[in-house]
Amino acid sequence: MLTSEAISPDKVVEKKGTYGAHSLGAATGMSRHEGGMTVTAEHGCLAVRVVRHGLIRVKLFVGAGAEAPGLDMGTTVAVVESAEEETAFKLRESKEAYFLETEAVSAIVDKSDCSIRFVDRSGRVVAHQRGMLWNEKNAVTGLFAASSQVRYYGLGEKTGSLDKKGERYEMWNSDVYAPHVPEIEALYQSIPLLIAHEPAAAYGVFLDNPGRTFFDMRSEEDGYLIQTETGSFDYYFIYGPQLKDVVGSYTSLTGRMELPPQWALGYHQSRYSYMSQEEVLELARTFREKQIPCDVIYLDIHYMEGYRVFTFDPERFPDPKAMIAELKEMGIRIVPIVDPGVKLDLNYEVFRDGAANGYFCRKQDGEPFVGPVWPGQSVFPDFTEDRVAEWWGDLHKFYTEMGIEGAWNDMNEPAVFNDSKTMDTDTVHGNNGNPVTHGEVHNLYGLLMSKATFEGIGRHIGGNRPFVLTRAGYAGIQRYAAVWTGDNRSFWEHMAMAMPMVLNLGLSGVSFAGPDIGGFAHHCSGELLARWTQMGALFPYCRNHSELRSIRQEPWSFGPDIEAICREYIGLRYRLMPLIYSVFRESAETGLPVIRPLVLEYPDDPNVSNLCDQFLLGSQLLAAPIYRAGTDHRSVYLPAGVWHDYWTGERLEGGRHVLAYAPLERMPLYVKEGAIIPHAEVAQSTAELGGADAASDVLAFDLYASGSSASAFEYYEDDGLTVGYREGAYNLHRLGLEVEQGSIALHVETAHAGFDGARGSWRLTFKQLPFAPSAVEGLPSGEDAWRFNAEANELTVTTRRPVEELRLVIHS
Repeated sequence: MLTSEAISPDKVVEKKGTYGAHSLGAATGMSRHEGGMTVTAEHGCLAVRVVRHGLIRVKLFVGAGAEAPGLDMGTTVAVVESAEEETAFKLRESKEAYFLETEAVSAIVDKSDCSIRFVDRSGRVVAHQRGMLWNEKNAVTGLFAASSQVRYYGLGEKTGSLDKKGERYEMWNSDVYAPHVPEIEALYQSIPLLIAHEPAAAYGVFLDNPGRTFFDMRSEEDGYLIQTETGSFDYYFIYGPQLKDVVGSYTSLTGRMELPPQWALGYHQSRYSYMSQEEVLELARTFREKQIPCDVIYLDIHYMEGYRVFTFDPERFPDPKAMIAELKEMGIRIVPIVDPGVKLDLNYEVFRDGAANGYFCRKQDGEPFVGPVWPGQSVFPDFTEDRVAEWWGDLHKFYTEMGIEGAWNDMNEPAVFNDSKTMDTDTVHGNNGNPVTHGEVHNLYGLLMSKATFEGIGRHIGGNRPFVLTRAGYAGIQRYAAVWTGDNRSFWEHMAMAMPMVLNLGLSGVSFAGPDIGGFAHHCSGELLARWTQMGALFPYCRNHSELRSIRQEPWSFGPDIEAICREYIGLRYRLMPLIYSVFRESAETGLPVIRPLVLEYPDDPNVSNLCDQFLLGSQLLAAPIYRAGTDHRSVYLPAGVWHDYWTGERLEGGRHVLAYAPLERMPLYVKEGAIIPHAEVAQSTAELGGADAASDVLAFDLYASGSSASAFEYYEDDGLTVGYREGAYNLHRLGLEVEQGSIALHVETAHAGFDGARGSWRLTFKQLPFAPSAVEGLPSGEDAWRFNAEANELTVTTRRPVEELRLVIHS
């Protein structure tokens, strides 16, 4: 515990404000290279390359030769191989500068100091990198200009507000059990993407350096700093002009998530730890007896024999295969924790095999790095080597042969119980024949472990989709794993903090993310669990998890009233699963996040630029959770347009704040006018939501058809389990809704039909109609199934699922 001694005047060090004595100096020449230009200077050179439309890469080479031969333009695994596209560009020179010009944006390198201006096609300066300075250790600081109106987003998993203006953060994956507070600079994930939202245009800067780096939006009044401690200064300028364009371009560079198995989108239950096979089975039976939906139960470290990965404790879990089979009959899956630390034990086969083949990270003297974690003294696989990654991935056959199709990667920063809390920075990684120190690639370790796990499980589950959950990661982690935000607390403040944290993760490419519902450490209350479950039910990743010293926080732990609220909102998640799954598919295709800060959809509205306590599911559903104890009202900001209270149907004009009444059983939830919301009957697991096991053959849509509006939605469906969708085994329906005076038109175009297991009928409910209907035109031959509920002001049409096209017109 820190005391006042920590701020003794003797310990305060004045910041000098210097970032290095060396710079490129003046330019001495420019040469054309594939994809762009190389500018040589007095003290180094600068490679400027076009990656694709609106995306320019800049890499600094300190002390490179005048002709810059053999520049290493390799990338980390964060950048996908397909990122580069042949893009037309022009090079020209003036007396003052060198120009690399593309259709979207140009990079102009000033000859006097090698500073760079990024200019849009109208000639407006979008961003200005004022220079690069480095010290005698080649630690580089890039100085960037910004206006006083700038807002900063992204940077992955960071505490604090949505807007990061005035903050400074460190990129160094760290095991932080201490309470997560706004002043913490580093957590488990390091995603070095800064999104600047200027009045003129939005842009991103992605620094591809997996060592220790810093983003400082505090020290300079008229800009920000990006700093490296080791490795290269290699960044990508990502032009918008809109925030959505930046997110889309960034995820085209670092990849987008694979469509997860639908069971991974259900409700998950965990504890550190469920101690025995019988406790796990009893837990699952309780979920089913109480009719609370659940898809996944986790096994934390106590399932293992002496905390050895790829083992089960023979006394606590005498027949795990039978347990897993029984759970699957209930529609519940097991996800076990798998840490990277391998116990140093000559009687342990995993250690013997890894040691015999040289699979573990080594110190510079050739001996394996050894550090204590849960099993005691342990060694760590070197995931930078492809052969090690393949070996590790195939070890998961131990689980897949029992029927397990997912894994939970924890402690993979990597966390070590030593003074530095991680692997020694001088540890050597083989890196497929190009050795690097751990200090240079520390932030890649969790990503590479997740990649090995994802690919390894995928090889052994017969064409099904694997699921991986990870604590640590780097840019591109979305390609392999979902992310939970680590060891939070059962504090109201941590519930509130989860919103901007997960929203910025989404803006940083990581759509599939969420916190531990109820908080991991400390002690939850019934009120906090109810409110957190309400919020968490709409987050992309939905898991309740707590540590062994805390009081229990399963949904029924606080009596029947809290249990009923948890049941209702977990059930809401399952009712909305057709919507959630369609938004996940959109995210996998476009990179846009599943839940979104309002600024992403309303970038010109100053009221939402730092709105931290509301979010959108997709673009149509607005949630405003209650995150303070004893609160039954809150202010909600509704953007311009018309919104409907999800619970009452009340019509509300936007562009203003409203006071929402929210007793404990209600979370304020609003639907945008024109919204098209697919939903299903509540199911006990996602296995019951589609195909032969579906509770109903009818798929429902709510269409908010009040007022004059036009909207669109893409409804997606597949089997939710296999990778068959990659070969076309899916259906995609494009729905368009137009409301005019006296008529409402719904047009459904089936853009792709390759999945045979879809529900046979659709029930379309047109809500909040502006008139009483007299006729419905366009029903398929032989159908006239429509009815109008005048009291609710709703028209319901039931029809066969469109195979090619459907056009309905409702007349007044």
